[in-house]
Amino acid sequence: MKQLNFTELSLSSEIQKAVGDMGFVEATPIQSEAIPVLLEGHDVIGQAQTGTGKTAAFGIPLLELIDTRDKVTSALVMCPTRELAVQVAQEIKKLAKYKKGIAVLAVYGGEQIQKQINALKRAVHVVVGTPGRIMDHLDRKTLDLSELKMVVLDEADEMLNMGFREDMEAILKHAPKERQTVLFSATMPKPILELTKKFQHDPKLIKVTKSELTVSSIEQGYYDIKVSQKADVIAQLIEQHGLKLMLVFCNTKRKTDEVTEQFQQLGYKAEAIHGDLRQNQRNNVLSRFKRGDVNILVATDVAARGIDVENVEAVFNFDLPLDAENYVHRIGRTGRAGKSGRAYSFVTGRNDMAKLRDIEAYTKVKIERQHLPSGKERMDLAKSKLATRLKVLIEEGDIDKYEAMIADFKHEGINLHQLTSALLKMHFAPMMTPVKEISERSTRRDDNEREHDRGKGRKQGRGKHSGEANMVRLFLSVGKKDKISKGDIVGGISGLAGIDSSNIGVIDIYDKFSFVEVDTHFLNKVLSKVNGNKIKSRKVSVEIAR
Repeated sequence: MKQLNFTELSLSSEIQKAVGDMGFVEATPIQSEAIPVLLEGHDVIGQAQTGTGKTAAFGIPLLELIDTRDKVTSALVMCPTRELAVQVAQEIKKLAKYKKGIAVLAVYGGEQIQKQINALKRAVHVVVGTPGRIMDHLDRKTLDLSELKMVVLDEADEMLNMGFREDMEAILKHAPKERQTVLFSATMPKPILELTKKFQHDPKLIKVTKSELTVSSIEQGYYDIKVSQKADVIAQLIEQHGLKLMLVFCNTKRKTDEVTEQFQQLGYKAEAIHGDLRQNQRNNVLSRFKRGDVNILVATDVAARGIDVENVEAVFNFDLPLDAENYVHRIGRTGRAGKSGRAYSFVTGRNDMAKLRDIEAYTKVKIERQHLPSGKERMDLAKSKLATRLKVLIEEGDIDKYEAMIADFKHEGINLHQLTSALLKMHFAPMMTPVKEISERSTRRDDNEREHDRGKGRKQGRGKHSGEANMVRLFLSVGKKDKISKGDIVGGISGLAGIDSSNIGVIDIYDKFSFVEVDTHFLNKVLSKVNGNKIKSRKVSVEIAR
């Protein structure tokens, strides 16, 4: 598909200036093809994924046809979710920066309708909204579409999947027959084609081919691991690549909450976003994510629609998506604006491997299997990072007062070599366990969980010891009646004691108490940090099991 510079397109000086401010020079393939056709007045069917620049592809022509002397709604954009509606409205506002007098309004559920009604009483040239809320305004006669020049259906397939077909058709019937109708959709199922026949006139088809769906700036790979390893592996990758902002995708709302809790217990600033959150909660989470106050955003596919954060460094498919198209939507959240990005998927079992092969066939990209770094590789990386940090601290100066402490330690009988070695032990001890040992221990934990669940022939209170020489068995004063899970215990101990979850072994949970194994190297730390503190809002007593 041919790509043009924006200067080669017949755009007004105001739009050219706004595009320049946004840092755009070369139009994307969908923009290069769609903008000239739309400027000529044709109806368009655009087949394109998220992240291809389709908002500007229809937003620029939409703004060019508006005459600000007309105090009417000239353009309507329908979106499947409130997040996408807000995102599209913000993008159009940026493009309209130098077109004085153009008013853009987003209307969606979850926000007080009276606020939107008051805004619509003034001249609003562009309305962007969800079908349900647009219908509310039409029913209340607070929105007039009789003067529309353009209607855009953005992500039309998703609106159909969400059951908006009747609303979409009713809204289109409110618009005048003499108008431009623009439809963007990632797929072209039969209901979409029926809509185009019914509401478009001789539309031009513009399609981004599959070979253009994924970009070379995104490093893609997969890990074939057990479910219990996923959070640990993400933590390792965050450490290895120094990641600051990440999206983690799950297939269900319940899973997003569970995974978010795992990350929080590991000490990360993580939040979940899904359909059960109120609009103000969703807005708050997204704002914190964009600011970097939240490092990990755990989302479902539907909730992630409309999330447009430029600095997302990595996308993790905690669950493989249910279809190949959603894979493209997901990984398109990273590697934006010419920046590099990473996309890692987790595969567990044959079904997942079959899904991965379908994704490769759809995207025409080979997704390479990744291998966990060895303990030595992790240690070398950690030493390198520490050395860099130490050099910065030395260059910053102001270390004299700390040097004075050395004499105090010498007075306590600790020489400089011992002091340095002990401080290094404090820093590196949690990461001394090789990664392959994590894998083996996670495997054992899965096997032990299955054995415990069978519960055959085991007497309450005895439990099972792994027999490992370096593990010590602890008694915890919480159990099933406290609604405590093994994940809660692992997260609680690793979070409170500051140890890697790989140093936690077999866990047995009974009605009123539990047993857990921890590496003997961290026994004192676990006893001092966990005892008397809370795991899942329950105060816990910890002692060595007898």
